Amino acid sequence: MNSTPTTNPPSVDGHIIVEPDDDMPEIDSDVTSPPSLEDEKSGEPLSSSWREEPLTSDEASKVTQILRACRDQDRNQLIALAATEGGFVEDHVRRLAWPILLGRSEKHDNSEKWEDLPAHHDEAQVKLDVHRAFVHYPTGESNKQIEGRKEELSSLITQILRQHPCLCYFQGYHDIAQVLLLVLGAEEAASLLARLSLLRIRDFMLPTIAATNSHLQLLPAILYAADPVLCRHLSGTQPFFALAATLTLYAHDIEEYGGIARLFDFLLAREAVMSVYVYATIIMTRKSELLELGADEPEMLYAILCKLPKPLDLEDLVSRAISLFEDHRPETLPFGAWRKVSSYSTLKTTRDSTAVARQTLQEGEKLLKKHSEEIERQVARKKMLIRTRQLAHRYRHPARAVSLAVFIGVLSLCLGRSGQTGGLHSILGTARQRFVDVIGYTLGFVQK
Repeated sequence: MNSTPTTNPPSVDGHIIVEPDDDMPEIDSDVTSPPSLEDEKSGEPLSSSWREEPLTSDEASKVTQILRACRDQDRNQLIALAATEGGFVEDHVRRLAWPILLGRSEKHDNSEKWEDLPAHHDEAQVKLDVHRAFVHYPTGESNKQIEGRKEELSSLITQILRQHPCLCYFQGYHDIAQVLLLVLGAEEAASLLARLSLLRIRDFMLPTIAATNSHLQLLPAILYAADPVLCRHLSGTQPFFALAATLTLYAHDIEEYGGIARLFDFLLAREAVMSVYVYATIIMTRKSELLELGADEPEMLYAILCKLPKPLDLEDLVSRAISLFEDHRPETLPFGAWRKVSSYSTLKTTRDSTAVARQTLQEGEKLLKKHSEEIERQVARKKMLIRTRQLAHRYRHPARAVSLAVFIGVLSLCLGRSGQTGGLHSILGTARQRFVDVIGYTLGFVQK
């Protein structure tokens, strides 16, 4: 039985309380009154709300819609709501919506604690990166509290890596993990970070950067499809300027907690390729600024392209990115860009969001293994091709000698059969033998 939002919704401490249906998902009783910083328990989310101002009536009505979609497990409705202004509005709503978008995994076997599992080879780098975490948010916490969060973050990442040793850590992974940790809390974050790692950002956690490069190489194709003039102007720059942002789902670049949580609403609701479309949108909104610089100044262009504009209008960005995606879908991109993407890549395996939500972590590990093996074969073929070219270059002169020797040999044989002996036959025979000796020596068949 559905309830109707009241005209003047009740509130506590200025935050509107949504009156749920009888069977609507339950929300913690303290969602409208975050615990004080000094009393906050270890492993708890940052708060129930990232904002101090109360919800408006429209926002409260939207929260009701989101909660109903969560109750009904209506992923399509959640995807649509994530694209509208404000996304999922509040953290306590995100804690219900994000697990539905990413899907839930079976509980991990707790018979063996992750602390007792073999150490992962990337743990030293994890410690270095976690030391630099929580720079911009949360604000207003003591050094002791920040250190406690760093310990939680380090444990969260280490747990994922030890439980799934096939994953390779990349610098910036901690930026993603800290967003999940602050929004969801340590316990819930572990489950969703595992799914995000194996099913959504798996390409970035392979042993090589090859799969990551396939994401970046879509940028020129998207730009050319949407704005050929701008694309040609930027042709002197490689798309690696987008690496940090797309690799970390923009968590490395967006410094406001509310902003990155809202963008995560959108990115987690969409397929993996949307992150690339978002960056293409950012580039296109800076067209005038970029065209002011000469195409022969790639260093200056790169300096602009590698940083997000400030302030960044997230709502406009989301709207434009959706339009760009709808106008130039991946399979229609020029240069055969989409055909070059591996079928094991998350760019393709996340096209059906409902199917991704049903995938298991084991399926993610199998796709990672197949993708990694495919890349190894491609690398081996490239090495073989390079070696072949080197050998061809090295023996290009002996090849000519072989051709000439064969010609002389045939000519000499013909002269011999015709009975024409004498000077010419003798000279050709001697020349033929010398060519054969030279070839044999060059190829290592005989010694000089």
